[in-house]
Amino acid sequence: MSSSLIQLLVLAGIAVFLIIKLKNVLGTREGFEKPAIPAEDARPGPRRDFEVIEGGPDRDITDHVPDGSPSAKALAAMKLAEPSFSVNEFLQGARGAYEMILMAYEKGEIDAILPFLSKDVYQSFADAVEAREREGLTVEANFVGLRELSLHEASFNTTTREAEIVVRFTGELTSVIRNKAGEVIEGSPTEVKSQRDLWSFARRMGADDPNWQLVATGE
Repeated sequence: MSSSLIQLLVLAGIAVFLIIKLKNVLGTREGFEKPAIPAEDARPGPRRDFEVIEGGPDRDITDHVPDGSPSAKALAAMKLAEPSFSVNEFLQGARGAYEMILMAYEKGEIDAILPFLSKDVYQSFADAVEAREREGLTVEANFVGLRELSLHEASFNTTTREAEIVVRFTGELTSVIRNKAGEVIEGSPTEVKSQRDLWSFARRMGADDPNWQLVATGE
């Protein structure tokens, strides 16, 4: 074997040795590997020419009354006194209260709605129901639905924390009044009539009792 061939084999062996050594030290690249994180640029970034503006009109209020109006300010004060208060939720409750109170009055079952009436309203309802009973009149009513529900006005006393909200309702119902003999003297069981009401609800904000009371009725 010539000396040149021996030198070539020695060099080849050294090259194989170095390749194996490097592989053990550096490892292999297989599959998905995380890209290298570039060094953070110390130069200042571009300036943003806008600012994030917080706050703005409360849509829970301005969806129902004009922004900046006395009613809007009163509703905002109610929220400060009781952060969990929501105008939308109040109106949803007023919708259910209107049907419940109206039907209880028509049927003469006002004791069931006593917690939702002020003393004056309860007494006026009781007097009307008693007068019907003395005359032997009965009422058959059926609530069809609401055509209109809107917040008419709101006020708040910051000293007493008494809140009052006036709601306008336009309800649709059928109503029949019968005499002692069962004869229809007013209304029709099939004719749907519209009834407009302006009801005032009141409550002391922050009180444990969450119920609003009907304190006044009108048209």
